[in-house]
Amino acid sequence: MLTFSFLTLFPELLAPFASEAIVGKARARGLVDVNLVQMREFSENRHLKVDDTPYGGGAGMVIRVDVAARALESLAADAGRPPPDEVILFSPAGERFTQAVAEELAGKSHLAFLCGRYEGFDARTEGLVTRELSIGDFVMMGGEAAAACVLEAVARLVPGVLGDEASHQADSFSSGLLDYPEYTRPPEWRGQEVPEVLRGGNHAAVAAWRREQALARTLARRPDLLPSAGLTTQDSAVLLTLGASADDLRAWKAPDPPAPRRPRRTARSGSGEAG
Repeated sequence: MLTFSFLTLFPELLAPFASEAIVGKARARGLVDVNLVQMREFSENRHLKVDDTPYGGGAGMVIRVDVAARALESLAADAGRPPPDEVILFSPAGERFTQAVAEELAGKSHLAFLCGRYEGFDARTEGLVTRELSIGDFVMMGGEAAAACVLEAVARLVPGVLGDEASHQADSFSSGLLDYPEYTRPPEWRGQEVPEVLRGGNHAAVAAWRREQALARTLARRPDLLPSAGLTTQDSAVLLTLGASADDLRAWKAPDPPAPRRPRRTARSGSGEAG
């Protein structure tokens, strides 16, 4: 079981993500545990106040470090769960959250997340965490939306959560490329038909088509992913047919494409003239 503990002032924002769809089913099956911790319970004042004005002046309020510390200490004292092996703060200065980070976190036993509000946490809170994460270069009103993204991205990687154990391996970013396009019924819709190769039953042809489509989408939309995509010699050949240049392949550290096959030479038969 992987435990997620979210320390937040608004646990009701995360409750639906923890209770519905795949995550809710995973909780019911005992595959993941979601622990929503209300930080106001650790305020130690009758008004449940967790923030204060910033030293030096300025707009907004700052969440107190002692409140964050007491909330985190309660996790370590919880006999029903293992102590957190990662304490994560959502921060614009944090490491970019990627699929690779999600896969790393899925191998942990207990992840604790600090979800900020207002002007964020007292800077001394940074000494209480093991890492900081950012889901992108933009500003939100709090960390709960980021927490929901991480919960969904990580929980689906826990063994047994998805119906098909191998389904996430072909996802965008897991393979290093954007995912190939998917189709289902009806076979024709408003003049748009499902590609014939997907209906032909040739699994090798389907696999080759899907790889080519993933390369085409990545080249057109996210070429920045290609240097770390683990390209093969056949991928290089496909990329050249899609419009990439030899210089592009070198920049992406792609291997050389297969050498073109030379045509087989056939023996010339002798000829004679009738005398």
